[in-house]
Amino acid sequence: MSDTIELLEAIGQNATLRYASGEELAATLEQAQTSTALMAAVVSGDSSRLFEELGHKLMQHPQSSQTGHEDEESDEGDEPPLPPSPEHGKPSPQS
Repeated sequence: MSDTIELLEAIGQNATLRYASGEELAATLEQAQTSTALMAAVVSGDSSRLFEELGHKLMQHPQSSQTGHEDEESDEGDEPPLPPSPEHGKPSPQS
């Protein structure tokens, strides 16, 4: 797994590899004797095996632990300013 991470890091840091075609990248990874999971992700776009290799786990959103009562607070001054009127900045008509 550490070899896979190092190869992914090298790809990210090297613009030639990052923007290489799938075939070019596959040839480079083949020379580096990369894992079959990384090779499958590059060649066929199947990243599921790569997720398994790296131990990908679905993360859940943390639950909020704050119990404030924001609705009871004053909202004065929290309103956005009104847009300028269309006449703002126009010269006043002269008589």
